[in-house]
Amino acid sequence: MDLEYFDGDQRCLGVLALPDEAIFPGPRPGVVAVHEAWGLGAQVQRRAQMLADLGYVALAADIFGDRHIPADPPEAFAIIGALLADRPKLRARAAAAVSALKAHPRCNGQVAAVGYCFGGSTVLELARSGNPDVVGVVSFHGALDTPTPAQAGQVTAKILACHGAEDPLVPHEQLNGFLSEMAAADADCQTIAYTGAMHSFTNPEARGELMPGIIYHERTDHRSWKAMQSFFEQLFG
Repeated sequence: MDLEYFDGDQRCLGVLALPDEAIFPGPRPGVVAVHEAWGLGAQVQRRAQMLADLGYVALAADIFGDRHIPADPPEAFAIIGALLADRPKLRARAAAAVSALKAHPRCNGQVAAVGYCFGGSTVLELARSGNPDVVGVVSFHGALDTPTPAQAGQVTAKILACHGAEDPLVPHEQLNGFLSEMAAADADCQTIAYTGAMHSFTNPEARGELMPGIIYHERTDHRSWKAMQSFFEQLFG
């Protein structure tokens, strides 16, 4: 179902997936799911439903606003480029989704966030911001660098970063920089590098057509999803 919320004057139209109340009664933990560069499409909505099937109140967030779907890759890259160039704006847009989900009556007030590609970068920015409403984040094949690195003692959310070890868009130098950043910030961060996996390893529609390094990797998709489930079990109890 649609869930309308606002970031200032910007209308956002997310997609809410609720757990079966007969199986998961009462208020439940919430998870915000942040889409890839292509906007709030089928991939992130499918993931939100998978999260609901696990018993979480899931919101596929609308980071672009008005559920805008880019017409082509150049438009998508222009939109995400502008957001990545303004990290306070990106953090605020993601925080608006967190606030909307936390306020939903099926949510028990505990909220985590997961993100894919651009969405992975987005949820890491949520963690770096020290947002007190976010208890944990999971990045799937997100970029790991930032112009606004985490400060010591500021990161309160626990972090799981699932990274493709052969990702040409996130080279080893960036991974090493992220690990150093997390250590310097004294963040509670787990980072898993999956050999054989490149970028977009969770998206079955990624077949290397856009570029060779953007390709689905079934083994890593399943393993990283299980890693997320274990992380959430520890996070939520």
